[in-house]
Amino acid sequence: MSKTTEIQIEKSRNLIEGLRRHVREMGESGISNNEINEMEKTVAMLSEANAEVDRLREELTPKVKQMNEVLARVKEAYADKKKTLKGYYPQERWPDYGIPDKR
Repeated sequence: MSKTTEIQIEKSRNLIEGLRRHVREMGESGISNNEINEMEKTVAMLSEANAEVDRLREELTPKVKQMNEVLARVKEAYADKKKTLKGYYPQERWPDYGIPDKR
């Protein structure tokens, strides 16, 4: 759970708890049980959405690691082949092999 979301959920739950204890006193201030219930539902929705995001992050982490490993291999192969071609051919021929940069 992200720290920001966790803090907001905790603060909201504490506020809801405090409002419920004093709703009779606050009734004249414009806060009703319906508003408190709606806020509580919204906080529950946030908590559920955050749990889903955490689950997806856990699934994504190994896939990102795998992709980064493959990317590193591709970059290494690219750099190796590029270096080889640059050593064998003059600069004018590099674009023929897909090497756009210059020395």
